[in-house]
Amino acid sequence: MKETTFEKNGGYFINGVPYMDCKITGEPVRNVSTEAKSVIGNRALTGQMNKMFPDVPKPSYTPTGRPPGWHFMKEFVDKDGNVFHKGKEIKKLKGTLSPTKVVSKPKKKVKRRSQEQILLDRHNEKKQALKKAIKKQKDFLNHQVGK
Repeated sequence: MKETTFEKNGGYFINGVPYMDCKITGEPVRNVSTEAKSVIGNRALTGQMNKMFPDVPKPSYTPTGRPPGWHFMKEFVDKDGNVFHKGKEIKKLKGTLSPTKVVSKPKKKVKRRSQEQILLDRHNEKKQALKKAIKKQKDFLNHQVGK
């Protein structure tokens, strides 16, 4: 009884495994329940999901013209006269204060050394340490320790 209803709905068996064709793409789908009336395959389902939930681009960053860390300042006044106290706008004080002048710290230029220069410096340090150790031994032998 179930097999006849299954076969009427478009299902068929191959080596005892129930198959049914996808109602959108027509591709065979295996291991279908014999009580199924229709089937949607994996490819068709992902296509349907893309139609239901299209990719929405994320809004890109737009600069506000305020310096970094302005919301951490106790008081900040932007160029339009908006007054902010610890990052929260105080509308009562708009236009009453002059804009905050932000002085940025100059960035220190990092001196990059080549691998060869690093090895040369390490060699020179070892050489200096060796000279000190030899001098210490000579002083010990000459009874001039700690002088």
